[in-house]
Amino acid sequence: MKFTKMHGLGNDYVYVNCFDEQVENPAELARLVSDRHTGIGADGLILISPSEAADVRMRIFNADGSEAEMCGNGIRCAAKYAYEHKLAEAGDEFSVPGQQSFPASLNIETGNGVLTLGLVIDQDEKVQKVCVNMGQPVLAPKDIPVDLPGEEVIEQPIELPGLGLLMTCVSMGNPHAVFFCDDISLIDLERLGPAVENHSLFPNRTNVHFVQIDQPIEFTMRTWERGSGITMACGSGACACCVAAVLTGRQERLCTAHLPGGALELYWCQEDNCVYMTGPAAEVFEGSWPEE
Repeated sequence: MKFTKMHGLGNDYVYVNCFDEQVENPAELARLVSDRHTGIGADGLILISPSEAADVRMRIFNADGSEAEMCGNGIRCAAKYAYEHKLAEAGDEFSVPGQQSFPASLNIETGNGVLTLGLVIDQDEKVQKVCVNMGQPVLAPKDIPVDLPGEEVIEQPIELPGLGLLMTCVSMGNPHAVFFCDDISLIDLERLGPAVENHSLFPNRTNVHFVQIDQPIEFTMRTWERGSGITMACGSGACACCVAAVLTGRQERLCTAHLPGGALELYWCQEDNCVYMTGPAAEVFEGSWPEE
């Protein structure tokens, strides 16, 4: 089986072109290839396949084999792969309301529906930057899902032994719990991440983010991803953190998120209520995984 290793800000995945390859057990394959000692090493596996609803379809499997609905960094790489490997032809211009325009576009089917992406393509026909319309944030607890009453979960307490944490919950097609703090370097993410991810409040588990506000247009974040652990970046998580920061009066709608792997440009548009995320995508290497 041929594969391609790609990453968005260090959030790395093994990509398989399912136009040409067949994957019988993606959950098991995700666990095998993601292992950083005995496998290829990645945060998970992404399959790119034909779609009846869009240019291509992508499925995301975390390092533990669980299937995720959406991956912000992963979809940017999927767009780069689909265009550069000629699985799809770019469409018309893609515009962010009141902001910039991108000269080309693609539509990708995900577990969160069909998303539209704008592409910046260089003279060598390589995709250098991708903007994703991540859609409208979901705030209703039953739809995130999180087992709490009310219409929103904004700075509500979560019970953890010896800790008094306040969380804001957002779904960007996948669930996120956001915690604001003064200094993220002091956060014991290896302990708190799995404790929140697997908390009884979250029937489908959750992604976990700690956020430090640097100024009204910038924040720094660290992530524990559901099913993958600590990662260098989380695109859907950065969008959720932007929404949470605006909802709590900490941040402007147009801002920059600083993650361990680099920076993402974010815009929660008031006009259409969609969150737009812009960042790079990179191909690392190609290889072959032995068939069993």
